[in-house]
Amino acid sequence: MSGFFEDAAPLRAKEGKTADGATVPVTAIEPEGNARGGIVVLHRSSEFTDSLLALMRSLSAEGWIAVAPHLFDRSSDAQVFGGSLFANFDASFDWLTARGVFADCVGALGFDDAGSAAFLVATSRPIGAAVSIAARGIVEPLTADVPALVDAAEQLQAPWLGLYGEGDAESPPEQVEQLRDAVAKAPVATNVVSYAGVGHRADEPTADSSDDVLVDAQTRIFDWFDSNLR
Repeated sequence: MSGFFEDAAPLRAKEGKTADGATVPVTAIEPEGNARGGIVVLHRSSEFTDSLLALMRSLSAEGWIAVAPHLFDRSSDAQVFGGSLFANFDASFDWLTARGVFADCVGALGFDDAGSAAFLVATSRPIGAAVSIAARGIVEPLTADVPALVDAAEQLQAPWLGLYGEGDAESPPEQVEQLRDAVAKAPVATNVVSYAGVGHRADEPTADSSDDVLVDAQTRIFDWFDSNLR
């Protein structure tokens, strides 16, 4: 099946328990012809915005199956980035591998708090690459059950790219520099890019970002997956 559609991804059974048939809804866009791999798109929106769907279509146009779990389907805002987030990621990962995608050809892409989740996914899941945009929780954990990014950095198992705006108060330049130093010690390829004059996300058109920044950020995302998901 190619094009845009919705599906249900089975959740994994919890340790010591059998599967109970629970699922998480997913929205997916498949490319025409054979897919090169798959990208799990993590997001904090309670609905699929035009910009999110446009990004997924762009990923599909590059040959990737783009699948986004409905993170708010089973959890409140306070819970969604805890264990439920990883359960939803695992369900999306299994959904992709069931469609013939190899584990090392699965990538994770996340924004804001979900960008932090994409980083942590790359420390604990057998994926091929991850990209985080404006990920918070650099030196202070977002929640009590997850580590700060600088503390988890050396555990990265997959190549990771982080994109930041230098004017973002949630991730000030000095913290981004700490993260850059921390991920440099990881056993995988990493890159942290900071954009001057950008207040938050460089990958979206805003009043404080130029077309050059937008193109550069989006190009880096696609190039990272292109280079590492093989």
